[in-house]
Amino acid sequence: MKKKIVLFVLSFVIWMLLGWPPDWQHAAFGVFVSGFVIFMTADLFPEGARHFFQIRRYFWFIFYVIFMTWECIKANIDMGIRLLNPSCPINPGIVSIRTALKSSIAQAFLANSIALAPGGVCVDIDTQKGILYIHWVDARVQDTAGATQALAEKFENILKRIFE
Repeated sequence: MKKKIVLFVLSFVIWMLLGWPPDWQHAAFGVFVSGFVIFMTADLFPEGARHFFQIRRYFWFIFYVIFMTWECIKANIDMGIRLLNPSCPINPGIVSIRTALKSSIAQAFLANSIALAPGGVCVDIDTQKGILYIHWVDARVQDTAGATQALAEKFENILKRIFE
């Protein structure tokens, strides 16, 4: 319940700042919109409201966005070279990777990070065992440890500092 209250207050403050200058119509509609957003999305946020007040997590998230942008640029260049190469050097396959991330939102961010950096798509997630199944365009390694190191390790260390 505490998490929902914190999320409601945060979304209401953002609503009021976006609708500046404040008046009672915007405030009344903001209460409705904030309540609806919390009703629909509260389960997606990490457990414990204490995470929202740790400023270092926000700095790590900014670093993650910059790092993810760089990884996407590199992966797009790699995919462009592969597609323009007449021999089309691809070695597709499905590999499993093991993650140390425990929360479901951190695992979802990891899966999306792998999918956003072209060359891999998350096919399935086993949240209890911490295993992600990835369709990889260039499956250089088939073992779980090698695939984890190649695909997930660079994102996992940052995501652990943000979500856990």
